[in-house]
Amino acid sequence: MYYEPKNGHGLPHNPFNALIAPRPIAWISTRSDSGTANLAPYSFFNGVSYEPPQIMFASTSAKADQDNTKDTVANIRATGCFAVNLVSYDLRDAMNVTSEHFDKDTDEFARAGLTPAPCSAIDCPRVAEAPATLECRLVQITRLPGQSNYVVFGEVVGVHIDDTILKDGMVDVTSFQLLSRLGYRDYTRVTEAFTLARPDD
Repeated sequence: MYYEPKNGHGLPHNPFNALIAPRPIAWISTRSDSGTANLAPYSFFNGVSYEPPQIMFASTSAKADQDNTKDTVANIRATGCFAVNLVSYDLRDAMNVTSEHFDKDTDEFARAGLTPAPCSAIDCPRVAEAPATLECRLVQITRLPGQSNYVVFGEVVGVHIDDTILKDGMVDVTSFQLLSRLGYRDYTRVTEAFTLARPDD
């Protein structure tokens, strides 16, 4: 089939997300000006540079109690920082709890039964149970075409890695079965990996 998005796809569900998969999940923790801890998953997420290390994530909808965005972006605007927590397979249900659209004053850590731990380089909570966390300072927020589309860029200024996921000095994502997003309501987990050497290695 072929379709132009402006004319619709004619399928029961939009296939767009399913064609860009699997996508790593940025389980982003922030705090509001009033100190409320917020935690929400974003699957439009990736790294964008090595030096300095920088990441991006996109927020694509809004809540009635925020100014044309979600709590995460509003909190980052206010505080200038956020943490990206990796999601293990064991944390899948807790992550799913935090995908609900709660009131902006709701503490998602408490709702999901998670432990907030202090970050080291930024004033923001992180998920103590996460296998790894990237502490980020805001670089910029870019508005994209569309009603509530924003891309947030952050510089990684601190990294937490659970020693149990290190194997021969490298992060082993199969050890905690890194969770990734597919299309629709589908997910997958990394249970095996293989290595390809570059021709010029």
